Amino acid sequence: MAEITSQILNLLKAIGKYRWHAVIIAWVVALAGWLVVYKLPNQYEASARVYVDTQSILKPLLSGMTMLPNLEQQVLFMRRTLISRPNVERVVREVDLDVKATDAKQMSKLVDDMMANIKIGGTERDDIYTISYTGTSAREGKDVVQAFLTIFVEGSFGNKKQDSEKAVQFIDDQIRSYEERLAAAENSLKEFKIRHIGMLPSEGADYGTRMVATSEGLSQARLELAEAEQARNAIRRQISGGSSAGSGSRPTPIFVDPELDERIATVNKTLDTLRTQYTEQHPDIVANRRLLEQLRERRAEAAKNTKPSMDPGASYSPMLQQLTVQLSDAEARVASLQARVAEYSGRVGRLRGQGEQVPEIEAQLARLNRDYEVNRENYQKLVASRESAKLSGDLSSATDMLTFRVIDPPTAPATPSGPNRMQLFSLVFVAALAAGLAGAFLLSQLRPTFLSQATLREVTGLPILGSVSMNWTAEQTVLRKRRLFALAASVLLLFGLYGAGVAAIMIRPTM
Repeated sequence: MAEITSQILNLLKAIGKYRWHAVIIAWVVALAGWLVVYKLPNQYEASARVYVDTQSILKPLLSGMTMLPNLEQQVLFMRRTLISRPNVERVVREVDLDVKATDAKQMSKLVDDMMANIKIGGTERDDIYTISYTGTSAREGKDVVQAFLTIFVEGSFGNKKQDSEKAVQFIDDQIRSYEERLAAAENSLKEFKIRHIGMLPSEGADYGTRMVATSEGLSQARLELAEAEQARNAIRRQISGGSSAGSGSRPTPIFVDPELDERIATVNKTLDTLRTQYTEQHPDIVANRRLLEQLRERRAEAAKNTKPSMDPGASYSPMLQQLTVQLSDAEARVASLQARVAEYSGRVGRLRGQGEQVPEIEAQLARLNRDYEVNRENYQKLVASRESAKLSGDLSSATDMLTFRVIDPPTAPATPSGPNRMQLFSLVFVAALAAGLAGAFLLSQLRPTFLSQATLREVTGLPILGSVSMNWTAEQTVLRKRRLFALAASVLLLFGLYGAGVAAIMIRPTM
């Protein structure tokens, strides 16, 4: 403890040796700092508060009819981009601050200073935002805040309208492009149909469906033809049996062989079935056709060898006349069915001949139809999107999706908000005192002296036999006292100037 006290006393003695240097340094620092504080320009802070209402009644009413913008995200974007360089340059020109700048460098400095002094605060939860600016005059602060408030309020509508116009323009360009594609697809489809007019699917039926339907029609026609031939042959047999009884000198032969007729009918049916599957050159069809001819020859031979009937009145029977009429009808039906079979056979032959081309044509037609449908659907979607974009633009320009309510309008402050001269004045005074003490200490370190016997003993390591005390004369004593009084007066005067400055600042804070 004694050692610490001794070091403190030595430090105070060292500073006291250069006390006049400390006082001079303190005076210089204090006067210079107070002059700077006095010359600082006044700062005026203007602010405004605005409420953004994003809860529009049109949201539930227009839901599904058009694309409603995300109002919360839009307000957040406006807040973040409000203090952008283009907006700040615009405000600088609007409030005529650009007249202070003579070149681009000074203009850039004005913009940087304004970006540093403008602030926007608030919360998305309350939708209340505060715009504040600190300027060198009350009028400047008010004008700058009002300009930023105008940009904040009006910027959303302009951007929204521009976005809507750009969207409509882009969609119109796409619609024109798809109109050209749609017209090209329609022309290609029309030319393709004209070029292959007889080979296209009809009523949605493709080649396979038409082939199956035509083959079934041919089988049905052949079956009906076979039935009609059987009915006709039965009538003929009846007439043959009846006419043999009515003829006199020239009796009509009668031949009836049900087994042979049944075999002929069976072979006909087999031929009909095979013709729906194979061509006429197929071995099975050739064999059955040859068998059919042999059976018919056998029936013709048997009919030649049949003995005629000796009944002379058979030709004059009313039953015979009726059978003759029925035979005529049966012959007509057989001829009609034969024509139908021939037509269906021709259709089947043509379809078989087109077997390689038609599927490829149908595939090309399906591809053309698909391309046309894709272009048509995209075109219709683009038209609907354009109408939605137009409705959205009209909605943005004709209605207030965002409602701005200025709670506190910007006003010119009557008193400056800064700088805090009282605080700065006190800081300069403290800094001056610290600078004086630091200067004296530094000088004592640069020009050290031994201020006590103990210090001398520690540094030299030699024993000290004694010391000689200073014997002040009367004149030196008087001079010493005057110097002490002058030192105290200078220190007191420095404190007095500080007190006077504080009083002046309190009486007139604007200075």
